[in-house]
Amino acid sequence: MQPRRLDPAVEAVEDRLYRALALLRVVLTGNMVALNVFRYDNFSRPHLGMTVVAAMVLWTGVTIWAYGGARRRTPLLLGVDMAIAIAALLSTLVVKGSWFNASVPGFWIAGALMAWAIYWRWWGGLLAGAALSAVDLAMRDSISQTNYANVFLLVIGGTVVGYLAGSLQQMAASRAVAERAAASAAERARLARAVHDGVLQVLALVQRRGRELGGEAAELGELAGAQEAALRSLIRQQDVTSAPGDDAVQDLVVLVEQLTRRGSPRISVAGPGHQVLVPEPTARELIAVVEECLANVVRHVGPHAPVWIFVEELGDQIALSVRDDGPGIEPGRLANAAEQGRLGVLESIQGRIRDLGGTANLTTAPGQGVEWEFQVPRPQEGR
Repeated sequence: MQPRRLDPAVEAVEDRLYRALALLRVVLTGNMVALNVFRYDNFSRPHLGMTVVAAMVLWTGVTIWAYGGARRRTPLLLGVDMAIAIAALLSTLVVKGSWFNASVPGFWIAGALMAWAIYWRWWGGLLAGAALSAVDLAMRDSISQTNYANVFLLVIGGTVVGYLAGSLQQMAASRAVAERAAASAAERARLARAVHDGVLQVLALVQRRGRELGGEAAELGELAGAQEAALRSLIRQQDVTSAPGDDAVQDLVVLVEQLTRRGSPRISVAGPGHQVLVPEPTARELIAVVEECLANVVRHVGPHAPVWIFVEELGDQIALSVRDDGPGIEPGRLANAAEQGRLGVLESIQGRIRDLGGTANLTTAPGQGVEWEFQVPRPQEGR
């Protein structure tokens, strides 16, 4: 059974919680051993009782090791942990008899309870507390106020610990998102300065000199002007969306349609008759991919070449395609470009889609234009 895949910040919090639980297990185990040794005369089968105690001590060592690694924390481990806690409770009927007052494990069973609360949060703590309490009460001939108080504490304690564990993990995830957004914004600001000081000034110079020289130079200047406008727009867009909220969503169709207002190249957009809502970080990456495709059209086909963009919803997938009717791409051209260090397609297009967990398929042939087809999963909330 495979472990969950958690955000690194959430996993770090969970690691700390399980380390704290390991210390608690040691304390609970020491208390359990001391009480059973002190009440040795309560056992109707003392040798079997001490065997049960030794088994619980051994299992404590196993759990400290097992929960210490994130990859070993699986539902199977938690199920076995709970089964052993329940078995330890039931062993009381065998080694002490039905007249017992205190169970053999006592509060030792809280180790499994807390493990469930950390892993499955509040509802895991509630379920584990209810299960352990039901077994404990079912074994007793009568239920005293002390027995009731103990099981009540198990249920409430598991639920509260689970809620707090979930809250800590959510806070860690939110903080990690904020830190990544701040780092990303700082990096974008640095890159924007470098682009403004170098690339944008050169493009503006080429545009101005092209108009002055006329002829083919004017066409080159027009291309440089289109690239300058696209690059400035991209920088502004990144500044506006530098710190999106966790629950911010965007209509992908509207974002794509906004690209048509730039007027170059000529863009036709088709989509479903309803909104296609995706989380803002995903939408931003998809728009960046489309902009890179459009930049390639301007560069290789022309600033006024027609482009067709299609947006679709395919169940839990978002499909996006960009097509032009240009000269197409010669076989082996992209591989040669990558070998020469020109990574526009490899990183700006395929790399972004790959980071989103999607696929990018290219259909092209000489004289038949270029069509990119992208599919990315719609991110799910929760875990």
